[in-house]
Amino acid sequence: MQHHNFTKVTEILLLGFQNLKSFNFCFFLLLLIIYCVTVCGNLLIILVVSYSRSLHSPMYFFLTQLSLTDLLLTTTIVPNMLHIMLYEGRSVSFIGCLTQFYFFSAAEALECLLLTVMSYDRYQAICNPLHYTSVMDLTFCIKAVLLCWLVIFATVLMIFLTVSHFDFCGPNVIDHFFCDLEPLLELSCSDTFIMKLETFFLVLFLAICPVTVIIVSYAYIIFTILKIPSVTGRKKTFSTCSAHLSVVSLYYGSLITTYVFPRQQNAKTLLSLFYTVVTPLLNPMIYSLSNTDIKQALRKLFNNCFAIFQVNWLVSLSASPPKEKHCPSTL
Repeated sequence: MQHHNFTKVTEILLLGFQNLKSFNFCFFLLLLIIYCVTVCGNLLIILVVSYSRSLHSPMYFFLTQLSLTDLLLTTTIVPNMLHIMLYEGRSVSFIGCLTQFYFFSAAEALECLLLTVMSYDRYQAICNPLHYTSVMDLTFCIKAVLLCWLVIFATVLMIFLTVSHFDFCGPNVIDHFFCDLEPLLELSCSDTFIMKLETFFLVLFLAICPVTVIIVSYAYIIFTILKIPSVTGRKKTFSTCSAHLSVVSLYYGSLITTYVFPRQQNAKTLLSLFYTVVTPLLNPMIYSLSNTDIKQALRKLFNNCFAIFQVNWLVSLSASPPKEKHCPSTL
């Protein structure tokens, strides 16, 4: 028998941004503002799509799911990052670190699948417009979204359970602002070959296959758009998928830059901000600024809210009792 003498790691120390210590408070305020704007922007997208009947279509239904995913991602990462920035590091329990890794990985993988489903929706709308309503009906959309959520959370759970059975014997320091898989495996004193092999096949299934479907879908979309005779028709058709294409490019570009190309840890930490902080911030802005339907629905929602506020204010004024005039008493 082999006896392993090690001290089991019960806490993980996240160092955060060690090179920005002199700007910690300014960076903290910036991240806090970004977090508030991100949450409000994604909640506003969900509210507008739910409120406006003109936006009750598959494309906007998938957009609400993308906003939910961005909320899950930014809420998993940013509050903990704010604590790290404020106190120059933070110790989290080992199970807490694994839990953060679970929800972070689930949100990232879910966004990959949702962007793939949205590209398929654009393919059907542009390349097969006559069959669009029959193919992309409500039943299909709900089944597709439920399948994405179930597959992702079940798949990431396999990685979570595998990592939780590893031996972690120190050191317990991660030079990052959240618990990612690669830094966690570096702390393990177990054989991680099976885990890395498992991760490779999961990345192949959850990242490479979706991006392949997206590329093929847009190849057909571009080919179909080029066959439209009028320039105005081409521009109008392409505008329906330009926002989605921008989000896909931003998201996959930041992921590929961070994980594919070898870089120093400090550079990886800074680049990780793009897909954990910047992308959830920009997604609602890209869709709201480049989409006429959403801009009209936002304007209508704000006008209705302002009208309701005015009516309530006038009602409260008319309902308030008149002030009594007190005459001075005569002696």
